[in-house]
Amino acid sequence: MSSVAVTSATNSAQPSEISSTPSGLRPYSHVLAVFFCGTFAFLDLYCTQPLLPLLAHVFHASEVHVGLTISASTVGVAVSSALLALFGERFPRKRVILASMLALATATLLTATATSLNVLAFWRLIQGLVTPGIFILTIAYVTEEWPALLVPRVMSAYVAGTVFGGFTGRFLGGTIAAHLGWRPVFLVLGIGGLIGAAVTLRLLKPPAMKHKRGTAASRFTPVLNNLRNPRLAATFGIGFCMLFTLISIFSFITFYLSESPFNLTTQQLSYLFAVYLFGLAATLAAGTILAKIGLRHGMLGAIALCITGSLLTLVPSLFVVALGLSLASSGIFISQTCANSFLRDAAPAGARVSAAGMYICSYYIGGTAGGILPGIAYRLAGWPGCVALTCTMLIVAGLLAIVFWPSHSTHTDPIPL
Repeated sequence: MSSVAVTSATNSAQPSEISSTPSGLRPYSHVLAVFFCGTFAFLDLYCTQPLLPLLAHVFHASEVHVGLTISASTVGVAVSSALLALFGERFPRKRVILASMLALATATLLTATATSLNVLAFWRLIQGLVTPGIFILTIAYVTEEWPALLVPRVMSAYVAGTVFGGFTGRFLGGTIAAHLGWRPVFLVLGIGGLIGAAVTLRLLKPPAMKHKRGTAASRFTPVLNNLRNPRLAATFGIGFCMLFTLISIFSFITFYLSESPFNLTTQQLSYLFAVYLFGLAATLAAGTILAKIGLRHGMLGAIALCITGSLLTLVPSLFVVALGLSLASSGIFISQTCANSFLRDAAPAGARVSAAGMYICSYYIGGTAGGILPGIAYRLAGWPGCVALTCTMLIVAGLLAIVFWPSHSTHTDPIPL
């Protein structure tokens, strides 16, 4: 999700918008602050994934009902991202980042007070609503506060932070819940969020760029034009399918692996998310390959990787399941790199930020659906039914890429398609 906005925001930045920061990344504390922004933005978002079987037992709820602890936060992100895509340009960067971090930490601490699953889902919704204030404004901050040649390197620190935060939140969630129960998970993550806000306040340099308010027409015109662009609409659809896949696989595989013949504990389930680190490495390695084979072929290859990985999880072997999860996560991350880059080609200059915001919104709507519909499939047909639904969504994404992603570009400085 985060890599999408990176390229769009970078490409939309005008030379006059870049501050006169000296060449080089020093002081490194500023880059470290960006890393922390990415880490604490994604520390809480998916922390309940390894907890789902435990929550189902504690609240005597179905897979679909506990899946709301995932989908509630993703729908909050989708709504908030759409609003920030329209109006976020006028907000002061560092101030909103810090305010969002404090709001997220507070909401996380309050989540520990939930007395029912519905209340828990409500606080997860609040967490989702305040989270984009961190990562969307951080992306804009980076593109404006570093020289253009340094932006990709600083962004890589931010992306590394998001992956590290996502993994850490899941790992800590499963480990703490296994020993202390589910409430301390949110206490620990909430306190961590407060520490992250304090560190960010200390390390993040004040923004040098001043922001101007835009008109309402300038906000909505690009959005309407993007909706009329079939290549962009198809890319939004692909984003929907890909986060649907990620949430579907990594949420409901926990129920499958907590049952016979695997019988994994809550803590053991949290170890599974280490495959994300494999996916990160594969994505970095794929960067040079995509420049040679093109985005269209790269997307189709990534989708094929996801389908292969999903099918491998049906094999009753923990090693094969872990391999399947590694392939699936790698395919999802690579597909996001492809979609991120394609937005630059499909969206005209002046509309790329709104296109990125709309993509993120569609992406998280897909994640919301991925937290609900696969639960129904799991109830009806078990893990094979969940895999069948997920593979169907992947096939839809592949068809969208085949039909609407051209093999050539009309840009004077095209990226490989």
